[in-house]
Parts: sequence; C-alpha cells; structure tokens
Amino acid sequence: MVDHRRLGRELELFCSDPLAGVGLPIWLPAGAAARLAVEAYVRERERRAGYQHVLSPPLGKPQLYELSGHADHFGDEMFPVMRMAPNDELVLRPSLCPHHALVFRSRGRSYRELPMRIAELGGMYRAERSGVLGGLSRVRAISLDDGHTFCAPDQVVGEVCRELSLIRRAHTDLGVQVSGFRLSLRGDGGKFVDDPAMWARAEAVLREALAHAGIPYVEAPGEAAFYGPKIDIQVRDGAGRELTLSTVQVDYGKPHRFELGYAAADGSRQVPVMLHRSMVGSMERLFAHLIEVHAGALPVWYAPVQMEVLPVGDEQVEVASAFRDAAIAAGLRAELSAGASLGSRIRRAAQRKVPYLAVIGRREASAAAVALRRRDGREHAQMPVPDALRLVAEAAAVPLA
Repeated sequence: MVDHRRLGRELELFCSDPLAGVGLPIWLPAGAAARLAVEAYVRERERRAGYQHVLSPPLGKPQLYELSGHADHFGDEMFPVMRMAPNDELVLRPSLCPHHALVFRSRGRSYRELPMRIAELGGMYRAERSGVLGGLSRVRAISLDDGHTFCAPDQVVGEVCRELSLIRRAHTDLGVQVSGFRLSLRGDGGKFVDDPAMWARAEAVLREALAHAGIPYVEAPGEAAFYGPKIDIQVRDGAGRELTLSTVQVDYGKPHRFELGYAAADGSRQVPVMLHRSMVGSMERLFAHLIEVHAGALPVWYAPVQMEVLPVGDEQVEVASAFRDAAIAAGLRAELSAGASLGSRIRRAAQRKVPYLAVIGRREASAAAVALRRRDGREHAQMPVPDALRLVAEAAAVPLA
C-alpha cells in the first residue's frame, strides 16, 4: 500500500517535529513548491468562475462563534479561549464561514450584486485528539480552500450545479478519481440545528441540483454539517477507505443569525441563502490523497521540481547553469545537479520522481542543445535549447484553458 507519510519523508515534502506539536506538519521546500502551484491554480480557477478573494484572520472573539452556532454545536472541536486581558478574549477559528458572513454584512447589498461569490484559502483549527492525528490526512491546523456564495433563493439550484461542475473540473485537472457522491443528511441528537422546515428546504434544493446535473448519489443520514445538508464528493485512499475531499452545502440559518440582508427589486429587504463550498478541500487532506494516488510522481504542472539539469562533467557546469537559469526565467521549477557521477545523479532524480532530466555533455554544450529524459524512461533525441524549453513548458502548463 502506498502511504503518503512514508513518501512524504522520502521525497522531503513535509516533516513533523515534537517541538512544532503533534498534528502540525511542516511543509518542506519541495512540498511547499507543489502546494503553492496548486494554490495558484485554485485561486485562478475561482477567479475565472466569478469569485472575489478575501483575507480574514484565523482568530475571532468567542461571541462570533456563539453567533454562528459553532460554540453550541462544534464546541468540543474548538481550541480553548485565549484571555488576552479582562474583557479581551480570542479563539482560534474552527471555520471560515463566520468571517465571510461579516464580509457580506460589511455594507448594504443589492439584489444586483447577487450571486456574490467570495473565496479564501485560509487557516482554521480543530482540537483533534492526538490519537487520531497522522501525516497530512488528520491535522490540527487546516488550510482550507473555502468559498461562500450569497444568493437569492431562486438562484440556489443553479449555483449548486455550477459548484459541482467547478469541483469536477478541478478533480480532473489534479488527477483525482471520484468514487461517488453522497447526500449527507441530518441525524438524531443535538449536533444539528433544530429547524425541520429549514432542513427540508435545503435538502430539496440539493436533490434538485443533483438531479439537474445528472449525478447519482447515496444518502448518508447523520453526516450533514450541523447547520444543513451537504453534497460530499468522495474519493478512496491507498487502503481503499472512502473519505470526503470536496463539499457543497446549503445554509438557510446562518444568514438569519448574522442578520444578513439585501435590497430586492421591489425595495423590500430579503435574506440571502449562503452556500458553502470547498473545491478541493484542505491542502493537507488533498496532498495526502494526491501523494498516494500518484505514488509520489505528481503531474508535471505541480511537481516540486519539473526539470533537473545534469551536466555530464565539470566543463559543462557553466552551460548547464545558463540553461537552468533560462528554464527558471521561462517559469519552470528547475534545479542543477552536479558533482557526483552522472549515473548516481540520474538515480537520485528518479527517486525524487523528477518529471524531466536535461543532460548536457560535450556534444550538447557545443551544439547549444540538451538531451531530455522523462521519468517514465522515454528519451528525446538531442534538441536545441529553445525546443527543449518549449517541450517541457508545454508539459508543465497549468490546465486552465
């Protein structure tokens, strides 16, 4: 079985340290490079889908989470309150949605602004028990790709369908194989907001959206968010276990809690519906999955190092360095490897799952050319430097077309 924790160590993607704390992994340069490439993709995909990006603090006053309902329904997973001074308390946020509700209510809104889509790749924190933590799949500090759409009631189904299409496109681009869709419904107990009419209304629009999108699904009572039902997009890990990667949720309650409103066409004040959406989930869980499904050989566009330049001998180092610099200037993540024998450097690059090797020997240096090798073993005939850069750049292009 492929284990992302083992590969994470071998490929130097992330590490943990007792001084940092359990459930708080540190992203090393290679892992950070891959993650930043995916984050840039996510933000651009959202921008093209009409989202505006916001930035909000990972802390808030306890009253914010009392208002949102997290303190009552989610309190066991929140970190303790930090007392800064008398009457000055803060808590690490367990979710981004309360801050995004504050974004909407920062000024008056008109129906002409709806649907209003905002997104943030932000930090949130869960006080997970140490026994369930491991690698990147279960952590205490979560970097969530979170989006919220505020819309009129008659726009909900269309927006949910739009979100499902966005999620499916992102999964295809990342190389994620979806195992199924789940409609997560309310269960028994005090975990859920007690408003049957609200739940029935939210469930109905999600069913309508799934039917409109032609997506088969299974029902999962008891797996809803505390404030409403949700569509969970499921994947399987290396051990065949199913987990949720992305979600779309309908929330009729929080806009009332935060007294959100907009001026309708007839001049009346109406309450928007709030959709919660995570296109690819948290960066931690996403990469735990990607590392396993790709066995560490991440697709070229978000591979940590896309090309390693290998001069055969010391006399080619200067030429190889110039080629490496040209690759970086072309937007590629390229490194130079020299010193040891060529064979050992090739083996090391293979262990690191580098997609392209550019070998420069005496003949290549004199001809202003390189010999390219792919990590699958295929080799290209010697080619001029501009052609080699173009070939790798095309392979590394971010799939946003």
